[in-house]
Amino acid sequence: MIVRELKGIEEMVEQITVLNELYPELKQEEYAADLAEMLPHNYGQVAVFEGDECLGISGFWIGRKLWCGKYLELDNIVVCSKHRSKGVGKLIFDYLRDKAQENGCTMMALDSYTTNYKAHKMFYNEGFAPRGFHFINILDEKGVRG
Repeated sequence: MIVRELKGIEEMVEQITVLNELYPELKQEEYAADLAEMLPHNYGQVAVFEGDECLGISGFWIGRKLWCGKYLELDNIVVCSKHRSKGVGKLIFDYLRDKAQENGCTMMALDSYTTNYKAHKMFYNEGFAPRGFHFINILDEKGVRG
């Protein structure tokens, strides 16, 4: 298994079937439009491959906040159901941890639904811990996936 960064909208959209495990209704056109807005704002993606098959993918953002300085946020960590518990997620976390350190980030962060217990176990094993709440105020229910 190898981890590599996906470059550009076309290469990212090629892996939509992995994201469709999390967001079955996501269409290529809307995904490409979302990426076109996200990429100019320090968004990137990494994927784990075995041969030509993508086993898992994660988006990430590098940003800066007053309270923590530079950080890397993982976004939509998805491992194909048939490849879970094979170390794919660990490869993603290790790659992004190295990337965060290379970029001088002080921390890594991620959001997870409160009911996603299986993923929480992995996050704890990777050194993540809840340190606060992520409050949201949904203004348009139709615009929220998941």
